[in-house]
Amino acid sequence: MQAMVIVTSGTNCDLELAQAFEDAGASCQTVQLHSILDAPETLDSAELVGLPGGFAYGDAVAAGRIKAALMRDRVVPVLSGLLERGVPMIAPCNGFQTAVQCGLLPGPAPSRPEVALAPNVSGRFEDRWTGVDFPESRCIWTQGLAGETGHELPSAHGEGRFVARGETVSRLADERQIAVRYQDNFNGSDDAIAGICDPSGLLLGLMPHPERWTRHSQHPSWTRHSASSTTTGQRMFRAAVEHAQAALR
Repeated sequence: MQAMVIVTSGTNCDLELAQAFEDAGASCQTVQLHSILDAPETLDSAELVGLPGGFAYGDAVAAGRIKAALMRDRVVPVLSGLLERGVPMIAPCNGFQTAVQCGLLPGPAPSRPEVALAPNVSGRFEDRWTGVDFPESRCIWTQGLAGETGHELPSAHGEGRFVARGETVSRLADERQIAVRYQDNFNGSDDAIAGICDPSGLLLGLMPHPERWTRHSQHPSWTRHSASSTTTGQRMFRAAVEHAQAALR
């Protein structure tokens, strides 16, 4: 399976994202956004796609907005075509902010924005591990995790508070697009939402970083974890790779 991770100025965690794909059984290629702008067909061979976290273009104006503006006309149509073809995509943290800004999430693009990632209620950058729950949803990345307890993921953001217009949260719940919730809701998100998927279930956007929890030694209490245990992040990436492999059969 060929995974592609799209990077640009200010992104980070792209190495962790690539490693997560590779550990799950895919090969991974890192692609610069500006090369895709010049040749959007670069993405045609992708069977998995990652939009990494970080601070694209310094998060000037708002988190992810400049990157989203660059992607909107030439890259978003290609990504939308890949989703129609059945390609799984993940967008952690800054990738989630970008996916929301450019209209990929919650999808399909509405006439006006329905959701946003606003500053945390604390008014400051929060870097912590937090417990997460996985409700029953259509998200292919979280299949098999719903209803289980004891899951946690690392978060690191200043603008991660999920806010939605009007009845959007109720609609997302009805459509089974709420994929991840915080247990402690430290940033004040509506309905404690940490991540949502698009209507196909293929694109997952979330503020926590599953790519930072694919080896037991990444956890602050790693000495209490078995080296042979499967982490939450591993299970998510393996689910996506297995889904992509099954789609090709």
